[in-house]
Amino acid sequence: MTKTKTLSLLLIASLIITCSPRPANAADRRTENVVLISIDGLRWQDLFSGADARLMNRDDGGVRELDPLRQRFDASTPEARRARLMPFFWSVIAKQGQVYGDVNAGSVVRVTNGRYFSYPGYSELLCGFGDETIDSNAKRPNKNVSVLEWLNGKPAYRDRIAAFGSWDVFPFILNQQRSGIYVNAGWQDLDVFGNERELAQWNLLSNSLPRYWSAVRYDAFTARGALEYLKVKQPRVLYVALGETDDWAHDGRYDQYLDAALRTDQAIEQLWNTCQQIDQYRDKTTFIITTDHGRGDDRVGWKSHGASIPGSEFIWIAVLGPDTRPLSKPSTAELTQAQVAATVAAALGEDFTASDNRIAKPLAEAFDVSP
Repeated sequence: MTKTKTLSLLLIASLIITCSPRPANAADRRTENVVLISIDGLRWQDLFSGADARLMNRDDGGVRELDPLRQRFDASTPEARRARLMPFFWSVIAKQGQVYGDVNAGSVVRVTNGRYFSYPGYSELLCGFGDETIDSNAKRPNKNVSVLEWLNGKPAYRDRIAAFGSWDVFPFILNQQRSGIYVNAGWQDLDVFGNERELAQWNLLSNSLPRYWSAVRYDAFTARGALEYLKVKQPRVLYVALGETDDWAHDGRYDQYLDAALRTDQAIEQLWNTCQQIDQYRDKTTFIITTDHGRGDDRVGWKSHGASIPGSEFIWIAVLGPDTRPLSKPSTAELTQAQVAATVAAALGEDFTASDNRIAKPLAEAFDVSP
């Protein structure tokens, strides 16, 4: 073989290697930041099929004004209904990312803690395993280390982790005192804003409104606080835990539950669009969105959840980011809530599972390979 032919073959081989797709391993990751969002108690049934006609009435769903509710959320197909309920989720997240948990399509995501209510659920999704000893929603510091605390212990992320929650138990779930993570939750005043006058106005409004729930503030304050913190502090990892969906469901108000889901979708869209306008985040941020537990699926069960309510173990997970390819076909993998924590770390090229053998592996399909 001549020298010229040898060089030509080498050049062709080099081009083939260069142009071929490579697995998105830790070294190839484009993700530098993660926004983790949880929507408390949002049922997979409503996420994937939209408003449930069985509950759009006064007797079963506590609906006050039926016709306006139907105009907002009713449609002839599940696909059209879900697009009305969460338009950004279905037009952007589901199309450009991955969504798991449509039981009707054979996609299952299960809670593993056996309790199926909030504190055990949040501990599982943040710490990577179900802990049967967490058996109440009491304000007790979590003995388990969350992925946020673990990341905060690394120099690259220290003091660049923040959490905003509508429920006032999050400082305990995240063990704020031990972890050192910035946590703003419940009816706590917001304290990081780009505009001091706006900050004062938001806190004045928060302290002036009737508090429908003593332990849960309205999601508008949680979402705005998180958005302002994102813009001012630019954390590497931001956790936003919205709660109104669960509380309106417990109160038997399906109309308010649906409206809360729509507002949540709008808040997620605003966070995503803001990230696309900031150099720190543009094309370098992965969003992971999920819930803490499922709910029942009948006229009474939808209002509650727990070990005694069938279906409470079924939840959903969504992932959107620069390293996550849309699924070519619906996933039929059996996934768990416990996988969320390691998936947060894996998006950043970190291996949370190495810190504790109880921690579940990250979602295999979310990225080409695990770190």
